Amino acid sequence: MALEPLKVKSAQGVWLELETGHKMIDCISSWWVNTYGHCHPKIAEAIYQQAQQLEQVIFAGFTHDPAEQLAEKLVEKLGAPFNRVFFSDNGSTAVEVGLKIAYQYWVNQGQARSTFLAFDGAYHGDTFGAMSVGARSLFSAVFSNLLFNVEFVPFPSTHWGDRTAEETEAKVLSILEKVLDERGDRIAGIIIEPLVQGAGGMRMCRPQFLQKLRAIAQSFNTLLIFDEVMTGFGRTGDWFACHKAGVSPDILCLSKGITGGFLPFAVTVCSEEIYHAFYDDEPLKTLYHGHSYTANPLGCAAALAGLELMTEYEPQFRSMEAKHYAQLAQLKDHPAVEKLRVTGTIAAMDLVTQERSGYLNTISLEIRQRAIAKGLLLRPLGNVLYILPPYCIRDAELSQIYQGIEEILTDLSKDFLI
Repeated sequence: MALEPLKVKSAQGVWLELETGHKMIDCISSWWVNTYGHCHPKIAEAIYQQAQQLEQVIFAGFTHDPAEQLAEKLVEKLGAPFNRVFFSDNGSTAVEVGLKIAYQYWVNQGQARSTFLAFDGAYHGDTFGAMSVGARSLFSAVFSNLLFNVEFVPFPSTHWGDRTAEETEAKVLSILEKVLDERGDRIAGIIIEPLVQGAGGMRMCRPQFLQKLRAIAQSFNTLLIFDEVMTGFGRTGDWFACHKAGVSPDILCLSKGITGGFLPFAVTVCSEEIYHAFYDDEPLKTLYHGHSYTANPLGCAAALAGLELMTEYEPQFRSMEAKHYAQLAQLKDHPAVEKLRVTGTIAAMDLVTQERSGYLNTISLEIRQRAIAKGLLLRPLGNVLYILPPYCIRDAELSQIYQGIEEILTDLSKDFLI
């Protein structure tokens, strides 16, 4: 059942206002892009100033200060081994670029590695390469004959109080090693959403798993790609998930929160070693990929302002994990929830319903409607309810979200929840 779209008139901080005057907290950062709050004046001013000087220029054979400054600041903050930046315009294309770089990296060295290794439940975007390395599902089924083959292994999801995490990780790593041992010379790279699978249900894994994954990728001489489209820019409680995990992948994909929710923008970052595999007078070794709005000056200006705000809001995104845990304590023993989990600014739980778990579970629509009535924008992933707010949220507003969730679960327990 499709719901009638709600018309939003304005937004400020964590609040949205509909044309009816009804206000609600944006509990999910408008699909995870709004990092510092709606209509943040610092980003708005940066875009305004840039628009009066240079709004757009072709980025083939040209460059400009905002792009150069952004690239320099990004690689400085990311640290080694990242020092090369490729601009694009959204998360899916950032992943496409990463896949193309990984594939052509081996081609340029005379190796034909024709596939990738990915994880069950993954979501990397809706373009063809991104769909191929994502979980096969209802959303990609119609295109299944057009997707390239990928080796999938289980994702070692864990949760609060899970005592089997190490055992689960060991099984996954054993499967992964077996695949690489048998077919590693065909695999161009391993791609993963580090620490948190987003659209796949906010499933979370431990830093220890990523550390072991990094070691295995190195030992089998394959590239490791981190899709940080959602997890980057503070979402996991550190600047980047790779920092929190203490892992340096070979290729990093970034988007969503990079401009604070103002403009579509993305980057794919890699090491000098990978860059030099393309640095050649031979035309066939060139990475032929580009977009009309590559390194758009307005997007660069928004991202530069966002990097400054990251420093300003660092105490908030680093402390939010503890606040989530404190709020979740009141739901820990609720019979309608299970597998409570938190990573940084992201909290999630599975709802125990009378339906089969999954994205099409109708509990999602029920919660969405009841949440709107309580002044909350919640958009569950099927029976997975999550909270992912902008960093400017106040403690009282976060408490309001959790209080509303508790009331909704109590109301729904009679008809939908066990």
